[in-house]
Amino acid sequence: MTKPKSKSPESLTFEQALEALEEISRRIEAGEIGLEDSIAEYEQGVALIKRCREVLAKAQQRVDELQRSDEA
Repeated sequence: MTKPKSKSPESLTFEQALEALEEISRRIEAGEIGLEDSIAEYEQGVALIKRCREVLAKAQQRVDELQRSDEA
């Protein structure tokens, strides 16, 4: 089975990145892909996790800013 073409993690929303991570996990766990492809998928997963963390950090920063402005 060939790997579907994916977008750059930086261009994905949080939800899209999370969905892509779930698909990678499912494919690896189901044994649908070989070792080399599993490693490539794992690397893509690491990039997706990084994207999710960045989005969450920005969201947290925005919430903090809103709370500070509400307290002023």
